[in-house]
Amino acid sequence: MVDFKFADIGEGIHEGQILKWMVRVGDIIKEGETLCLIETDKVNAEIPSPVTGVVRKLGGEVGGTIHVGNTLALIEESGGTSAPMPKKGEPISEGEETSAGVVGEIEVSSEVIESSTESKIQKVENDKRVLATPVARQLAKELKIDIKTIKGTGEMGRIMKEDIYKAAESKTKKPREDVFVAEPQIKPQAFKMPEIQTTDVTRVPITKLRKTIVKNMVISKSIIPHTTVMDEFNVSKLAEFRNEQKAMASELGIRLTYMPFIIKAVVLALKDYPIFNSSFDHEKEEIIYKHFINIGMAVDTPDGLIVPNVKNADKKSILQIGKELQQLAEESLNRTIQLEKLQNGTFTITNYGVFGSSFGAPVIKHPEVAILGVGKIMKKPIVENDTIVIADMLPISLSIDHRVIDGGDAGRFLMKLKQYLSNPVLLLLS
Repeated sequence: MVDFKFADIGEGIHEGQILKWMVRVGDIIKEGETLCLIETDKVNAEIPSPVTGVVRKLGGEVGGTIHVGNTLALIEESGGTSAPMPKKGEPISEGEETSAGVVGEIEVSSEVIESSTESKIQKVENDKRVLATPVARQLAKELKIDIKTIKGTGEMGRIMKEDIYKAAESKTKKPREDVFVAEPQIKPQAFKMPEIQTTDVTRVPITKLRKTIVKNMVISKSIIPHTTVMDEFNVSKLAEFRNEQKAMASELGIRLTYMPFIIKAVVLALKDYPIFNSSFDHEKEEIIYKHFINIGMAVDTPDGLIVPNVKNADKKSILQIGKELQQLAEESLNRTIQLEKLQNGTFTITNYGVFGSSFGAPVIKHPEVAILGVGKIMKKPIVENDTIVIADMLPISLSIDHRVIDGGDAGRFLMKLKQYLSNPVLLLLS
């Protein structure tokens, strides 16, 4: 009998809502066939069966919430004898740790799967048997850690390799006395309804996606000291060049907006100023420079913003970027986007110009260190060579993490960006 659990698929996803079961108890399902459809706060994921067999139990009702580590289904494998299910309190097999479930094509290790809050983690005491694999026991021995003193985070209190690494780190780590970093303490006051009739208000639960946005925005504004630099670029030559190439791009099935050009310019600027393509490790006080460029693009959906990213944008042409942006936007709106397309972004662009806005102060997507806000391109009179001319002006807002990026860095980054966007030929030749 296979106890198929809802796996930890990363990105802070801890639970999902069962939207639809594709099978019933007693049905035969083949390996790889869709077992159910689950809505998470990021995507709607089709969960495939890990084996071929008979469905003996379903882990919840449609509309119910399932937590990471909870049983999704019990499946009796066909054509073979399966090991009996372990009883409560019985140690799990001490073989090498394997994944508890697979979502799509994402490989998941049992090391990152935690029990749900409904499962009680057994306390490891000196007079009781320790649940751990031989690999974990050997690691503890090598690091000279008493395995009986470690509290396991795996199923039924099972000790994982990560638990041992953390124990070893805390054993050797000495508190620093020369640096004091104040951790954010957020304790919002309980909401108190004014003395009015309940019929005068309507309470609406927020969606899972909105819950994630709330959490991420609070983390970003609590940890990252934001500052925003603004400017306007004369993009008249870019507007002319884009209009000339729109028909050619349309023949290739690509709607050529300004965004592919802006992404290309950002990529080139990031190569000149790699600090903007980094993250800051708050605990270790280290800057992590990334040797890949994945440009995130905020997509407005009915439930809130989703930020997919163009992978390896530095290796793609303007037309390739334009085509990929169309696909990402469509998949985001339909909530069919794969989780991997939302992960590992390095720099984000948000385009509030589509709503007619000019300037804003965008919030950085933690753990990135900068975000570019793009406003609506408008024709304005400007002075050029002591002459008043009408130009296409692009409003730009750049929010930076002031812990690692200074105002001078932001100014130089914007100057480089202006250089590329003011002369589209540079985008093609660079």
